[in-house]
Amino acid sequence: MRQTVMPKLRLKGVQGMKLNDIRISAIGGTLCSLWASISLGDVLQTALTAALGTLVSFATSRLLAKLGKRKQ
Repeated sequence: MRQTVMPKLRLKGVQGMKLNDIRISAIGGTLCSLWASISLGDVLQTALTAALGTLVSFATSRLLAKLGKRKQ
């Protein structure tokens, strides 16, 4: 039976780039487009919401721990 050999894929202008370089370029382009679309107000709102969520979670766990000790 005859075996077919697939030819190597060669793109013009990309011959010198390695796969890792292409991945880094794609990630860099994605990060740059995200950076341009996110405003400082969004970042601050997210940080404040995360801080508030952390405080509420901590306070709830402390309250539940105190309630659990009282019942024992």
